[in-house]
Amino acid sequence: EKEATRYANLMYDRRVVRGNTYALQVMPSTQLSPLEIQRQREARKRALARKRAKEQMQPRTPEPVEGREHVHVQTELYLEEISDRIIEVDTECQTDVFLDRPPTPLFIPAKTGKDVSTQIEEGELFDFDIEVKPILEVLIGKTVEQALLEVMEEEELAQLWAHQRAYAELRNAELAEVQRLEEQDRRYREEKERRKLQHMQMLQKQKETTEKIAARAFAQHYLADLIPSVFNNLRESGFFYDPIERDIETEFLPWLMAEVEETLERKVLGRTILDSLIRTVVEKRLDAFSHKPLSDDTEAPAEEPRPTDAAPQVASEADAADQPVAEKEEADQPVAEEQPSRHISFQLEESDQAETEDVEME
Repeated sequence: EKEATRYANLMYDRRVVRGNTYALQVMPSTQLSPLEIQRQREARKRALARKRAKEQMQPRTPEPVEGREHVHVQTELYLEEISDRIIEVDTECQTDVFLDRPPTPLFIPAKTGKDVSTQIEEGELFDFDIEVKPILEVLIGKTVEQALLEVMEEEELAQLWAHQRAYAELRNAELAEVQRLEEQDRRYREEKERRKLQHMQMLQKQKETTEKIAARAFAQHYLADLIPSVFNNLRESGFFYDPIERDIETEFLPWLMAEVEETLERKVLGRTILDSLIRTVVEKRLDAFSHKPLSDDTEAPAEEPRPTDAAPQVASEADAADQPVAEKEEADQPVAEEQPSRHISFQLEESDQAETEDVEME
């Protein structure tokens, strides 16, 4: 790789200081704080970043085509020999303190390198008048031709615009006439449809009126004999009835029959229970009288089972029915057995009263 090109001109040497050198005094590093050193480093980094960005944004020379390369050329007023190493010489001088300094002469660098020249023979350079005249004639001819073409084009465009305006005016007039005719045709068509609709409505109303008149006449003729027959049929079918009679038939009589049936059922049930009670009492007394009569000094055992456990539930009417039966049975017995029979009948009556109380409580 080639090394970077170095210029020998002092104007491009970074070691040459220009302007006031007072601001370039550097403070000793021992007096700077770490924070100040860090700030300086950051400032240098930002300056380098800005410089890189500026270099990248600068326009560059396009890359050379294949087989060629770019070469740096000096464009300064005075040419200098370009060498790899710049010659450096240290020189010292002592001047008086208060002597006036003469004006600085213009810096003219010393000539270095070799002179190169080019030989131009007679006839090698072109004659301006001879060489330029054909080119100038061609340019003037092309310019005049282009001007004529532009003028002709402008005239043609003006004519086209005039034709377009005339065509637009004619077209607008035709469109207006067409719209007027379309509007007139639309009005005629709407008027025709409206007249047809009115005529159809009139015919429809006339037809409906005729049908209504015919229907009314037919209805009157048909209903003249229909209404009496209909009322007769409805009356015979039972649609016309007395509300009180219907209420009695539908509401009162069913309720009355239900109550009568319930009362009869209760009476039948009472009679059945009474018959079963009488039969039971008779059987019990028959069983009691069929045993041997006991002596006077012998009392009935207290542990004798009471016949109330097998007796069914009876109503209060059983007491009144038992009294005549008991008296009749007692009258049929002999006198010798009067005391025991009375005792037994008393016990039976107590048992019957106990059963009746149980039935009533239930």
